[in-house]
Amino acid sequence: MKSNTITIIKKELARVFGDRQLLFTSILMPGLLIYIIYSLMGNGIEKIVTSGEDDIITLKVENMPTSLTPTLLNVDSTIQTLPIAFNQTDIDELKDKKVNNVLLRFPANFDFLIQNYSPQSGEPAPNVELYYNSSNIAAMRSYSILNGILTSFEENQVNLFDINRVTAEQVYDMVDRDEVLTDVWSKILPMLIIMLLFGGTMGVAPSAIAGEKERGTIATLLVTPMKRSELAVGKIVSISIISLLSGLSSFIGIVLSLPKIMRTDADVSLGLNFSASDYAVLLLVIFATVLIMAAFISLLSALARDTKNASTMVTPLMFVFMLAGMIPLFQTEVSTNIATYLIPVYNSVEVMSGVFSHSTNWGTLITTLCVNVAFAAVSVWVLSKMFNSEKIMFRQ
Repeated sequence: MKSNTITIIKKELARVFGDRQLLFTSILMPGLLIYIIYSLMGNGIEKIVTSGEDDIITLKVENMPTSLTPTLLNVDSTIQTLPIAFNQTDIDELKDKKVNNVLLRFPANFDFLIQNYSPQSGEPAPNVELYYNSSNIAAMRSYSILNGILTSFEENQVNLFDINRVTAEQVYDMVDRDEVLTDVWSKILPMLIIMLLFGGTMGVAPSAIAGEKERGTIATLLVTPMKRSELAVGKIVSISIISLLSGLSSFIGIVLSLPKIMRTDADVSLGLNFSASDYAVLLLVIFATVLIMAAFISLLSALARDTKNASTMVTPLMFVFMLAGMIPLFQTEVSTNIATYLIPVYNSVEVMSGVFSHSTNWGTLITTLCVNVAFAAVSVWVLSKMFNSEKIMFRQ
């Protein structure tokens, strides 16, 4: 790389790394905010889900039938069963979600009624009433247990055969849990990475070019004895490096916060086992993607009058990139159509989805890298031509 290009890269990196506020907001803060927000969300969800787990629920059972007495007296360690009648006042008290009661009323002579009931009679079946407050977590949990017991009891009254009898040895669901998680994350992670990379690029690219125009320092650069292509390469590469660091920070924040938001171990949350080659492929694709993003945003920034105008012009591009990142959500598998990999950014999304689903194709990877680098090279050429245009660089 030529010395003038290296000088531009050093200048841009020094501008970011020399400004503590810009360094924090552009690189460190995205990952930190993601970690804090996702962790708080995970803790909040866990608190909601686990609240009331240890609360003791009083189960009042009226007209308890002999057939269900042993079961209802030993439902669960968190349910205290009382064979006792209750009235409308007891039912109304359940409107207070702090009342840890569940009420179960059987018809009188329940066992006799169900033994002699015939659907052909046209009479309604005996009705069992189960009152609870679904806003009380412990009561809702108890309701689910009791509803399951009653449903199972009802089915057993006419039980002619079993469906998928549960045993320790027999497994009926052939899906692998890790495969399911892998498929889910292979659709979600590319979208997250694209959003994070674009966010990092958008944070530094406008100020690198439109900011120079706004401050008036672009004129000094343009009169220096260097080729416009060297200036364009230096700008795009430096923006890419900073954007890559910002995206990496955000990605680390997501990975560290996943166990908290999933409330489980990181390995189980991801359901993914990456090899060194997977990481290498991912890094190459990410860098090629950042090159494209930096190139496109640099072109728009060169057209803009100032950083505010540049940010406005870049916003529609953000939605286009986000849409590309969302495409795997609507696919059942990674695309094998080679034409797909001729579209910048979208090709990166497909390759990343393949990496996360352990189906990396080296042909599509090479195509993606070549296409993205080629588009970045064309963008460098266009940007150098724009640097030569006084009408564009000094527009007000």
